[in-house]
Formats: sequence, structure tokens, C-alpha cells
Amino acid sequence: MDFFDAVTTQRAMRRLKADPIPDAALRRVMDAAACAPSGGNRQGWSFLVVRDPAKRARLGELYREAWGELVKVPYYASAAKAPPDSPAGKMLASARHLGEHLGEAPVLILACIAVDPGVAPSVTTGASIYPAVQNIMLAARALGIGSCLTTIHRFRDAQVKELLGIPPNVETAALIPLGYPLGKFGRPPRRPLREVAFADRWGQAF
Repeated sequence: MDFFDAVTTQRAMRRLKADPIPDAALRRVMDAAACAPSGGNRQGWSFLVVRDPAKRARLGELYREAWGELVKVPYYASAAKAPPDSPAGKMLASARHLGEHLGEAPVLILACIAVDPGVAPSVTTGASIYPAVQNIMLAARALGIGSCLTTIHRFRDAQVKELLGIPPNVETAALIPLGYPLGKFGRPPRRPLREVAFADRWGQAF
């Protein structure tokens, strides 16, 4: 698939079929993850690929609980009041669907990053794991597989780690459900370039 077609149509696909993903396709996705950059090329990442039905179901239960908490925060509470056909209303409906059906996705990937003892994770810690997450989602898109990046599972991080045997010094940076989409790929709704890219000085449109 043409790179620019993939990158401009890779959007959050939260409504996924339960159909299995072939091993060969999943291996290509994971190989793309391992080709991502990381700080100092330390490659402190780990990718936990969950296909076991019981574990996926339990992750789905924990995620549903976490979604119930997240929907109370101001941003989501405000979106809940938006018209159903508005961008905010559509986003909320899609996120709610994932909250209720995450465990039905055929593959759940936990993207993890090891942290040094005594060092609190920071925004720059993400520089060594989120490029790999994007590689996962782009590779999935190129293969016709839907995905999205979510961190809501961290509301139940201790339970997730216990379920999957994740060590204490490893952060679960992202949860990525994979599955063939029920909807269609397409360019996501985004702010125009002139509002987000500046030339030489803040606020001066690129």
C-alpha cells in the first residue's frame, strides 16, 4: 500500500470484527513495531500480544470498568451532551462501543516500556515506545486491519499487570486492539494545517 495512502487513512477504528487475524499478518505487524526508533536505540520495549479468549475477556471487563470512570471526566462528560451526529457525539459513541466490546477484538497488544529503577516515567519516556505503537497501527492499516491507541486500561493498571504477569518496572504505555473493521477507513477529521503548523515563529501559518 502506498505510504501516504496508509498514513492519511489510518484512523481510530474502534468497531472491530471478531474474525481471527492470520499469524503471518500479525508477525508483519510486530516486525514493523520492532523497527521503530527508541532513545539511544535502547529498545526497552516489550509487546504483549494477547489472543487467549479468557484473558481478552478479562481485559475487556477491566477496560469496561475503566471506561465507566473516564466518561465522568469533563471532556467526555461534555461530549456526552453533544448531538449524536456531531464530531464529539460520534467520537463518544465509538469510544463507548470499544468500552463495551474491547474483549471481543481478536488481538489485544500491550505496548510496554521498561523504566530505570527510581526514575519516574515522563513525557519523553513515550518517545521510546509510541513510535513503535504508530508502526503497529500503520502496518495494520496497510494490511486492512483496524486499530486504535488507548490508555484507558491504566485506570486498572495493577489488575492488568497481575493478569498478564507484567513486572513492576515495566509501564503499559498503550493498549492496541486489532481486528478487521466494521466501518470504512478514510481520512480522519483533523484541524487544517494552517492552524497546527507554523513557519519560523509561533502562530505564523506554515
